[in-house]
Order: sequence, then C-alpha cells, then structure tokens
Amino acid sequence: MPMISAKNIIKNYTNGTLVTNVLRGIDLDVKKGEWVAIMGKSGAGKSTLLYQISLLDEPTEGEVIVDDVDVLALSNKERTQFRLERLGYVFQDYALVPELTARENIMMPLLMLGWTTEKAESTADEVLSSVGLGHRLDNLPSQLSGGEQQRVSIARAVAQDPTILFADEPTANLDNTSSEAVIEVMDRLHQEGQTIVMVTHEKEYTTKCDRIVYLDDGKIVDEDVL
Repeated sequence: MPMISAKNIIKNYTNGTLVTNVLRGIDLDVKKGEWVAIMGKSGAGKSTLLYQISLLDEPTEGEVIVDDVDVLALSNKERTQFRLERLGYVFQDYALVPELTARENIMMPLLMLGWTTEKAESTADEVLSSVGLGHRLDNLPSQLSGGEQQRVSIARAVAQDPTILFADEPTANLDNTSSEAVIEVMDRLHQEGQTIVMVTHEKEYTTKCDRIVYLDDGKIVDEDVL
C-alpha cells in the first residue's frame, strides 16, 4: 500500500455564483520513504494539492488515504490528533512563534501531545543539534537568519518522528546558501527513510528527489523519475 493514495481529487472554491476549479481530478500515490516534488507555474494548484493530502484542507470530491487511514472519514478532532501525531509541516514563512525561543517552538507541539517537559526539552535540543543549531537553543526567531529559522521549522516538524513530512516552498524566501543548507537537512532525513512531499518552483532543489510531479491548470501533466 502507498503511504499516500489520493484519488480523483477535485477542489473548487465558490464565491457567490462564481466557481473556481483549482484541482481537476488528480490521482497521486506516494510510496513509503519516497521524496516527491510537486512543480508547476504559479496558480497550477501545487500548494492546494499539498493541503488536500496533508489534512490542512478538505477536497470538494475525492478520496485521501494516508498510512492506511481514510482521513476524510475522520472527525475534525480526530484529524487534528492525526496531524499532531503523524504528520510534519514546513512552510515558506517558517510559522514560528516569535515570542518563543527555538527550543520552545519545538517543545510546544510535543507538550500538546502530552509529552513531559523533560522529554520535550531533550528532544528539542537533540533535533536542533541535528540541523546544526545546537548553539541557537535560546535564540528567538528574530535573532536567527531566514535559513536558521527554516531549519528550526524543519526540526519542529520532525521532532515527533512523523510518518510524512510536507514542505510547501521551503526555500522560497531564502538565499542560495540558506536554501542549500535546508535541502541538505531534508536530504539527510530522506536518506534515513523519511517520506517527503515538497512543493517547489525551483528545479535546482529537486535533484535529490525520487520523483517530480508536474501540475498545470489543476491537473498532473507529466512526471519525472530521478
């Protein structure tokens, strides 16, 4: 069984009598341990597709099976718990809490899962060290560069050992050096067996991926196996 199996995913947005068709019947499977990049021009539906398969949104029509679970059949509360326990997210704007240190940003979702403070703190320190930020534990996001903030975001996303890591344009706001550092971290996670789905518009950062899926006008139009 695939780690993700999405069938006939349709996503429409309605504004009064105007209906916008963003996704037009997409089928996508992602295997365990696979790193899949989703590419396409602006407005093709890349991030919208990611949101449908990562439980951040719900398709108008279709089926989404994640790790053998029919996630669309879950209640809102069950989906929230599923996301907390089994999925990790990295966003282009980092989504860090500005008032919390790097360590505290990572501890927060772990504490929400019911972890003890001691376990959450030791795990936060461990994952920050693994992304090269063991010396930045007590820094606020405003005291970190963009690349460092994104590495904190990745550390937070993988702290609870998620089944799947979803990354939406993780290098979009970074310079080349910071982008390469972020991709190196993701590549190491991939080599350790992490399943990753990444939206990007930068082809140079897909060389470590297993597959590239190309979207145009809400449909998959091509695939490259690397």
